Amino acid sequence: MSQVSENMCGLPCFERDKVSAARTSLTKEEHLLPELAGFYKLLGNTTRLRILLALAEGELCVCDMAHVLELSVAATSHQLKLLRDQGWLRSRHDRKMVYYQLYSASLLKALKGDLEMLEARLG
Repeated sequence: MSQVSENMCGLPCFERDKVSAARTSLTKEEHLLPELAGFYKLLGNTTRLRILLALAEGELCVCDMAHVLELSVAATSHQLKLLRDQGWLRSRHDRKMVYYQLYSASLLKALKGDLEMLEARLG
């Protein structure tokens, strides 16, 4: 360890092996952390979470999704575009109508798992 990191917090390192193991583990995923932070930032919006959970029930057009969310079509369309740009939704056009469907089953599974964990925690 360098002198700078040794004195980082002003205290000696008590568990060198654990610190080394934690650093090694973190280094393996370090390059993904900015992307993961962006992922959570995008999901850190209740409207987008509501969209994802609503689409678990099936495809909806933008107008119907706006009714579900009780938002304007423009606001709904904006949120749908953000989710589509991440690859979590697919859209299809039928004349003037745009329909969206959930494209990421793994994301839905993770969200439902998180909801179950939160419900258990809040008990």
